[in-house]
Amino acid sequence: MNMILFMIALSLTLSIALTTLNFWLAQMTPDSEKLSPYECGFDPLGSARLPFSIRFFLVAILFLLFDLEIALLLPLPWAIQLQSPTTTLMWASTLILILTLGLVYEWIQGGLEWAE
Repeated sequence: MNMILFMIALSLTLSIALTTLNFWLAQMTPDSEKLSPYECGFDPLGSARLPFSIRFFLVAILFLLFDLEIALLLPLPWAIQLQSPTTTLMWASTLILILTLGLVYEWIQGGLEWAE
């Protein structure tokens, strides 16, 4: 019973402290830099026709590709429990090998070099 009361008191104390901190932080006055919109490092009041660097898009596509790889490999621990875990591991290894070869190719071609 004492442990339950202690946990309730701790929860209430933490909730009150965080609520007080929230009200205190909300009253801080932001400067003009924080009030201005952020548009990927470009001036939001300038021309909207400025070209993007193609390297920016290549890095973004590489990020999405490896993010997709993680999503595809996430159910692997459960898939190993299937009837043929060697086939599952073979397909996962093939996927990782193809993506690794693609990364090496991109690296050799200089696609990961940001500065030219």
